[in-house]
Amino acid sequence: MPCQTAPKRLRPVLALLLGLAAPAGAAENAPTRIAVFAFELDDFSGGAGIAGDAASDRRHLDEATDEARRLILANSRYALVDVAPAAGEEVRTRTLYRCHGCEAEVARALGADLSLVGVVTRISRTEFTLRIELRDARTGELVMLRSSGLRMGADYAWSRGARSVVQQAFAEPQ
Repeated sequence: MPCQTAPKRLRPVLALLLGLAAPAGAAENAPTRIAVFAFELDDFSGGAGIAGDAASDRRHLDEATDEARRLILANSRYALVDVAPAAGEEVRTRTLYRCHGCEAEVARALGADLSLVGVVTRISRTEFTLRIELRDARTGELVMLRSSGLRMGADYAWSRGARSVVQQAFAEPQ
């Protein structure tokens, strides 16, 4: 999937939308609260489900999640919401990417303004893409979709893909 970004002329509008995502009555400079859910694996490889190491995949997904959270937390415009209390089959099994926006309702229940789902799509054992989906927790509308163009590398590179996509998505406005 190619990288889908807002054209430069729409970036101020997107920044405004992200700024408006704060709850009513919040201080104007209060950070936007984001629920960053654990990154998920969508495995299209020929050996999906029978080859590989699920524990290793989980570890690399956790590293990608940690990297995304670290980068977002370093940006003073955002605050992370604890997603540990989140319930539901999709959250527990890391399949939020299949429900096409149901994570927004979960994020809203946790007190977040935005939800973020990260998905690693494994094409082969050494080929993958990584995308993040950012939704308005109140409306469920997709606010941003970013995807890596990374096509080479093994599972240990997932956190580098997360770093690249999150840095681009959450860069300070210029």
